[in-house]
Amino acid sequence: MRKKATDALPGSSWSPLEQNPNLPPERADIVIVGGGVVGWSIAYWLKKKEMVRGGVRVVVVERDPTYSRASTVLSAGGIRQQFSLPENIHLSLASADFMRNINEHLGVLNEDPVDLQFNHSGYLFLASENVAHIMEENYSTQRWVQNSNIYLSVLYFLFYHPCSYFLCLSLLGLENEGWFDPWSLLNAFRRKAMSMGVIQCIGEVTGFKYTTNIMTTVDGEQVDFKRIKQVRVQMPNSLEYQPVECAIVVNAAGAHSGKLAEMMGIGFGPKDTIAGIPLPVEPRKRYIYVVHCPDGPGLDTPFLIDYSGIYVRREGLGGNYIAGTSPEEEEEPDTTNMEVDHQFFEEKVWPYLAHRVPAFEKLKVTSAWAGFYDYNTFDQNGIIGMHPLVNNVYFATGFSGHGLQHSPAVGRAVAELILDGNFKTLDLSAFGFRRIMAQEPMLERNIV
Repeated sequence: MRKKATDALPGSSWSPLEQNPNLPPERADIVIVGGGVVGWSIAYWLKKKEMVRGGVRVVVVERDPTYSRASTVLSAGGIRQQFSLPENIHLSLASADFMRNINEHLGVLNEDPVDLQFNHSGYLFLASENVAHIMEENYSTQRWVQNSNIYLSVLYFLFYHPCSYFLCLSLLGLENEGWFDPWSLLNAFRRKAMSMGVIQCIGEVTGFKYTTNIMTTVDGEQVDFKRIKQVRVQMPNSLEYQPVECAIVVNAAGAHSGKLAEMMGIGFGPKDTIAGIPLPVEPRKRYIYVVHCPDGPGLDTPFLIDYSGIYVRREGLGGNYIAGTSPEEEEEPDTTNMEVDHQFFEEKVWPYLAHRVPAFEKLKVTSAWAGFYDYNTFDQNGIIGMHPLVNNVYFATGFSGHGLQHSPAVGRAVAELILDGNFKTLDLSAFGFRRIMAQEPMLERNIV
């Protein structure tokens, strides 16, 4: 029964639930909070796995049906293998394989085939002399994890001064690296999952109902173990909400997953205890600028990551490119709005672009947008798995810009964890919440 957010008393009369197909059911087995690419990937893999073992009722809750503020569709759309952690390399390889065979997975009968508009021009990472040794170590790790087409080379680049050359190291990835259309992947997961019976719900999760069991450790410390029993979903532009009873909740809310964890009571216990550790994920705003430069690099130009932190890649044809960089920690922009700082491009992006590619001195900014990272303040890597004290809550968040490219493999891993009780295809246990408890960060080296 739907209820009012201001009056949760039973017995009130409301219009039937069936009047709006985007409303949630009163009961579900699994509620996934967050209808971005990670959430829909989890939903797809849950339904794919449960086909051999019986029905599982899966609900995906998304508060923005237009996806106008969604991190997925506002990203640069890159995928690469060039990481320093083996787990991230494996995630990229598995996801790239999924995308190469996208229609075998996400094709829907009697509908148009999925076209990700995948551009396989690769990634080119550059390093200065100061960090060249780290790049060499990363290269060794990448070659050890998989036999890929990544080349270590020494390149000379012409800088501003005609007689000034700077020696730097580069890694060029040509296999399973490039960029694609984020919306196409998100919509393909969503369309396929719904065709398999996943229920889409448009609304915002505003609270949870849970039970608590108090246990005492051998040291005499009391620990509260919680279990979510009900998710409260508020309808768009309304005071009404629908309580959804469920067995499992997946926090895939991206940049908002930290706030969602707070609603679950996570992080409010005594300091220096497990119960006092919050989910360290918060929104961080990033700008992407579209520029036009008729004399810029050609069609085979890879996705360039400069050692200064700026990136640039082609955007379609006709001399268009997208570019950006992450601000310094002390310069993080306001996350209460989606406004773009064009002065940031003038001061922090353009000089380095022109430094690297002199033709970009004559570029013109044609448009720009802002999007949010689900930024993991602890180590900028994904948090995947169960919470130790809320034993029916799973996390799939905190990817800090890597969520889109890793979404196919992450979705499969979370589905395995839920339905099989452990990871089957990729061991991602190192990305669990326990590393935060143990203060053992999983840090990438010289990788954006």
